[in-house]
Amino acid sequence: MSYAIAILAAAAVGYLLGSCNFSIIVVRLLKHQDIRTVGSKNAGLTNTLRCFGKGCAVLTLIGDLGKGVLAVFFSRLICGWLNAGIPTPDNTYYIGYIAGLFAIIGHVLPLYYGFKGGKGVLVGVSTFIIVDWRIFLILIALFAIVLSISKYVSLSSIIATACSPFIIFAVELIAGTSTGVCLLYFLLAIPMCSIIIWMHRSNIERLKNGTENKFSFKSSKSK
Repeated sequence: MSYAIAILAAAAVGYLLGSCNFSIIVVRLLKHQDIRTVGSKNAGLTNTLRCFGKGCAVLTLIGDLGKGVLAVFFSRLICGWLNAGIPTPDNTYYIGYIAGLFAIIGHVLPLYYGFKGGKGVLVGVSTFIIVDWRIFLILIALFAIVLSISKYVSLSSIIATACSPFIIFAVELIAGTSTGVCLLYFLLAIPMCSIIIWMHRSNIERLKNGTENKFSFKSSKSK
């Protein structure tokens, strides 16, 4: 019973925190606009930077990273209180993936904003700050390398996301985790990645057509 409650609690905490979309919050509070009506109309960091500059982007970055961290933290805390018998060497490790998945769902389909949110990249990667910081650093490094070469945030996000289940499997295997548990984490990461990549389908189309915008630290207003 405690197992089921822990799973449901992680899903609820992840979704409710994930629904707090900070690009929407920050732009509404500081600019009195809806980020979903300007630029690419995506409620995410890149569109916030392009349309409203570095100040709003930094606050969005902090908020969206923070909610992923808190989702995993509180879910693990609840799991500890329940003493849930989750069948892995570290039961709170497993629960982090559940919280992360539902935080992404909350970001993409936010309860508080008419189920119209962002693409889930920041909140997705932020969950690994607590789940496994090594994976977080590798994903950030991979994203930065692809971005420095391609100048496309979307392509960098897609590649890092697509590689993450394999990175998770490799990191855990090297760390001495059993193959079965590594495979479990690999499988748990797939729905997280699938949602994020699906949300980039319009970017994929623009990349194919050569019409995708390249990354710049300058906002559109300063160009």
